[in-house]
Amino acid sequence: MSSELARTLSELGRAVQDYQSAVDDTDREMARILQVNRTDLRCLELLLNADGLSPRELGRRLGLTTGSVTAMLDRLERLDLLTRAPHPHDRRMSVVSITEHAASRCQHLIAPLVEDGNAVLAQDFDLEHLDLVMRAFRTLTEVQNRHVDRLQNRPR
Repeated sequence: MSSELARTLSELGRAVQDYQSAVDDTDREMARILQVNRTDLRCLELLLNADGLSPRELGRRLGLTTGSVTAMLDRLERLDLLTRAPHPHDRRMSVVSITEHAASRCQHLIAPLVEDGNAVLAQDFDLEHLDLVMRAFRTLTEVQNRHVDRLQNRPR
């Protein structure tokens, strides 16, 4: 590997870490405003992007035990941020969904970021560059998910 490539990859790594830190800061502030913890916020994010998930699936995606999922769902339901309903095909299961109130609050909080980001990206990058950025993010997401799998399979 050339020294220029190594230097550029190192700089890119720092830029990605800075971006991850900015996302963490945004999540922290959204959680503060919504009066939830970071795991609760991640649960709401998952529910925003789904038509409903089972408690088991939420637990798997969040790395929580059954008891922790139940406590989280009870807490978020009391705050009117989610609902639980019987599964339409299996009455032994339930489906968890975000409430319209919670979805609206989350969208209201994130909309300025999305609008600002879209405006800056549209101004500073053409379609070809945006396609490259999208490929880079998708590639880094795959790499990150592979690393999560490695970490999950590693003993404490």
